[in-house]
Amino acid sequence: MICHRGLRYAGITLGCLIASCSINLFLVPSHLLTGGATGIAIIVYYLTGLPIGLQTFAYNIPLLAAAWRLMGRRYTADIIIGTGIFSACLDITRFLNAYAPLNDYMLAAIFGGVFNGIGYGLVFRMNGSTGGFDIIGAIMKKYYSFGMGGVIFAFNCVLMCVSAFLLGVAPAMLTLICMYVNGTITDKVVAGFQRRKAVLIVSNQADAVADAILSELGRGVTFLHGQGGFTHMERDVVMAVVNLTQIAKVKLMTHAIDPTAFMIIISANEVEGPGFTLPGKKILDKFDEKRDG
Repeated sequence: MICHRGLRYAGITLGCLIASCSINLFLVPSHLLTGGATGIAIIVYYLTGLPIGLQTFAYNIPLLAAAWRLMGRRYTADIIIGTGIFSACLDITRFLNAYAPLNDYMLAAIFGGVFNGIGYGLVFRMNGSTGGFDIIGAIMKKYYSFGMGGVIFAFNCVLMCVSAFLLGVAPAMLTLICMYVNGTITDKVVAGFQRRKAVLIVSNQADAVADAILSELGRGVTFLHGQGGFTHMERDVVMAVVNLTQIAKVKLMTHAIDPTAFMIIISANEVEGPGFTLPGKKILDKFDEKRDG
């Protein structure tokens, strides 16, 4: 448990560091913003020069107090840690303002969104949080059944309107691009980049199809018991998860065994477990033992 917790907080720290570097390297030198309490802190920084990290932590204090009272201590404790780490990283990496690698505002918005997304994605993947509007969204979801995404988006829209009034329309529009890229990359990191394809095959030759997938591809196979809606005939449905490059071979094998087979191919963001992420050799060995026996 200690080792697991240590790795988790190391991942949260790394994610906060990447996001902070992105903000100070790409967004701040180009006078762009990000969402949440950090976005408010950046606006005030542009107007007064107050440190962004210190502001971010200060703005989160009333939100953390509300979360402590309404959401519980366990929920709030992790957010306090994440907010503290993120706020510290923002001020520690402030020196990167002087090393801005891009003069193009559009490229700064895109790359800022990419690295922000990687950083926030790592934090969320470790089940962490940097506070801000996420706390408001969680409270609204618990007590008023509002969707967190909608609440956070609404507050960010208000923030963009304020920034457009204070800083101009162009920075606000570029910030929207940054936020879109940020959200997309965050989702990719949280969901996982190891994309697989889940295949569902309805066939009268289910056993033969399953044996072919096991022996030729070394992938695990599961039988799902189904019933035809029109004929009410009982039949097995073969389910397997394969690599993208193995889809064509699955199609060829299935068609060769049963030309009338019905096949559904579904994208799977992340797959774990024997037969999916482990090498296929063990499955092949078990298959050979079963066949020889």
